[in-house]
Amino acid sequence: MARTTKRRRRKHRGTQGGSIDRRGSAARPRSREEARARARKQTGQKRIDSPPTWTGALGRAAFGAAIFFILLILIFQRPVAAAALLSVLMMLIYIPLGHAIDGFMYKRRLRAKQRDAQERKAKAGS
Repeated sequence: MARTTKRRRRKHRGTQGGSIDRRGSAARPRSREEARARARKQTGQKRIDSPPTWTGALGRAAFGAAIFFILLILIFQRPVAAAALLSVLMMLIYIPLGHAIDGFMYKRRLRAKQRDAQERKAKAGS
């Protein structure tokens, strides 16, 4: 038989004294879209704010070398062995190059954040 009353979605947060505890701004998101937006914002910020790693550079180099391998075979019609050798060499070049570029961008972002913090501090002080 179908339910005639709508079920409660959230717990009642009352205490024995009768007061109700309100949740703060860190409460559960109200909708699915809000939850997705929060998750996207948090993961993006964590990734941007973290220093470069060799693992990340290795992953990007492997991806670039795989694309290079496919292009060598399909477009330039090289033999598979030659394409594999060139791709491995390109990967060995991509790893330190990618790490250096990531380090440059990370340091640049840190300097920009420090500059913004100093500007905010100067505005608050004056």
